[in-house]
This record gives sequence, C-alpha cells and structure tokens, in this order.
Amino acid sequence: QVQLVESGGGLVQAGGSLRLSCTSSGRIYNPMGWFRRAPGKEHVFVAAIDWSGSITSYADSVKGRFTISRDNAKNTVYLQMNSLKPEDTAVYYCARSTLNSLPTAKVYYDYWGQGTQVTVSS
Repeated sequence: QVQLVESGGGLVQAGGSLRLSCTSSGRIYNPMGWFRRAPGKEHVFVAAIDWSGSITSYADSVKGRFTISRDNAKNTVYLQMNSLKPEDTAVYYCARSTLNSLPTAKVYYDYWGQGTQVTVSS
C-alpha cells in the first residue's frame, strides 16, 4: 500500500510563490503527477515527471511558471509554483502513474494523496 502526503499549500498573493511537496511511504519507481481541483470542478492535470526526473510534462496553463522535480532518495516529488494567479486557486493532489509515460488523464493514476489547499488572492 502506497501512501502519499502533500504539504506546502497556503494563502499567497498574486505574483507570489509556493513549493508543494509530496512524500511517499516508500520508494516509487513510477512517473508521478500533480493535479488540481477547483471548487465545483473536476481534477485537472498540472504536471508530471518520469522516474529519473529527466522528462517532464506541463499543462499549458502553468508552463513557464511551475516546475516539477523529484528527489528519489527522499521519496519526494515537488511542485515549485511561481507567478501565481488567482485562477491557480485549488486543492493540489499528487498521484502515482500506472504507465511508464506521463499521462494527463486521471484514470491512469492509482494512488493519490489527500490534497493541499492553495489559495491565491488578487
């Protein structure tokens, strides 16, 4: 059983930065992804990273502002978020991919964290 725990969310003004962390209970050799869910909306893909950390993928809405990375020695995946906008407000979730690629669809992720709230004020 894999357990994922996110942290690092909070309240920040527009233009500010936050770094989210996702720590797993054990070593994960899979690609990992970040999704977000705004109130009343579905989960939306944000970013994904392969096991080595050398291949990444981003949603167009965050490209150039967010950076995903991982430290396998610490069983942790990060999401550095810069130039935050009010529309980035959501609960952010990390998840483990069941594929060797970097899927953007939620259905290809099996284990999920509980989420961390990010609120960006204007």
